[in-house]
Amino acid sequence: MLGLSALIGIGATVRGREAILQVVKNVRAATDMRKRPPKAGDYWDGCNDARAAGAAPIYRGEPGYREGMDGDGDGIACEAY
Repeated sequence: MLGLSALIGIGATVRGREAILQVVKNVRAATDMRKRPPKAGDYWDGCNDARAAGAAPIYRGEPGYREGMDGDGDGIACEAY
C-alpha cells in the first residue's frame, strides 16, 4: 500500500489521481458496514434514520449526504465511532 507521501507525490498526474481514488475506494470497501448502497433520492432526517435503513456511513458526493449530518466535516456522514 502506498504511503501518504507517495500519494502526494504522484497526485499531480492523471494516473496519480486515479491511484489515489482507487486507494480511497479500497479503504471505503474495507471499512464500509452498509447493508445497502445509497440510492438516488435518499434523504434522511438524521443519522439514526440512515443507520436504521442500512445506508450509513454516507460519503460526500453520494445520495443522502448532507454537511449537517457530518459532525466533524471529514466528508463522511453518520460514521461509526
